[in-house]
Amino acid sequence: MAGATISVSGLINRPPMHESSSTALYAVAQSVAQGIGITDLQGIAVGGGSDGNFTAAIGVPTLDGLGACGGGAHADTEYIKVSKMGERAALAAAITRALIVAS
Repeated sequence: MAGATISVSGLINRPPMHESSSTALYAVAQSVAQGIGITDLQGIAVGGGSDGNFTAAIGVPTLDGLGACGGGAHADTEYIKVSKMGERAALAAAITRALIVAS
């Protein structure tokens, strides 16, 4: 459109989450996952942010993305794999137990 303009404003409102701050916690998660038969747990970097950015920024080891598996985030095509929900809950519980036992 001739003469159209666009203005974008805003700030970055979350600090970056550095992978190195949670390497040891991720190793625990991988070990626990293997122990309960989950062989495809992978660390990945994605865009966006979560409250985990704040905890990681103050030095608290933080894992993000342990919830539902799926795709199409924030779109009308967003979905979860219901068949994976039990496995994800078991993983979160097993990681929590391992951390309690280790403390």
